Amino acid sequence: MKILEKAQLVKMKQLDHTHNEKRILQCIDFPFLVFMKFYFKDNSYLYMVLPFAQGGEMFTHLRRMGRFDESLARFYAAQVALALEYLHHCSLIYRDLKPENILIENNGYIRMTDFGFCKKIENRTWTLCGTPEYLAPEIILSKGYSNAVDWWSFGVLIYEMNAGYSPFFAYNPMKIYEKIVAGKYKFAHHFSEELKDILKNILQVDLTRRCGNLKEGSMDIKKHCWFQSIDWIEIYNQKVQPSFLPHCGNDGDTSNFDLYEEIPLEVSSVDHYTQEFANF
Repeated sequence: MKILEKAQLVKMKQLDHTHNEKRILQCIDFPFLVFMKFYFKDNSYLYMVLPFAQGGEMFTHLRRMGRFDESLARFYAAQVALALEYLHHCSLIYRDLKPENILIENNGYIRMTDFGFCKKIENRTWTLCGTPEYLAPEIILSKGYSNAVDWWSFGVLIYEMNAGYSPFFAYNPMKIYEKIVAGKYKFAHHFSEELKDILKNILQVDLTRRCGNLKEGSMDIKKHCWFQSIDWIEIYNQKVQPSFLPHCGNDGDTSNFDLYEEIPLEVSSVDHYTQEFANF
């Protein structure tokens, strides 16, 4: 359950952001995306109830393993590709793809989460948002951008799953941006030729050459030789046996998530933000 404090949302000017996320979670319906089960509010908080992906974040497992083997990375990448294809078909741009925003269910399949930066666009947008190492060059250069930025982030994700680190890693954010804008990165020594090729085609600074943004759109990615072993229908129907299943002791097991101190919610006797959240 996602709990948001009304006062904090107003203070941080996140009203539009929050209403937008709620609308998107209500309208999406796809196997590899989190969705809204139901929502409610009280005088102080907003509550969004989402499916429980018991396996935890991909980020946790990636750090634990060091890196994924290529077949597991391809299995996850196929699901992300289908999810992005669906969002783009709905005229939605995701804008925050990273391992922390990919949850793993107890059946080994994924669900992408956190639609705070997701936005409906008809043509282009200019907002600077996202995670530094996953930003596309056109976002950094404030050129205006489209859903092609999601495919760039997809390339970064494929690299990180296979290497265990980002292709544009640096300790200084400005250095990260310089590397991204220059399209400067090196392949890990164990990368297969097919993996190198798909990364070369996706991590293209030149939009007119970026795979996913060409005439055939997402089909160029799905037809790439790195995905040759993937049966897309079987993946969609979750018929492929995953090579990794997260350990889940029982239906209520939360061991795949970090532990946080539970802070009691203090609900006000008066709703000071009735107007701001009237439509929530």
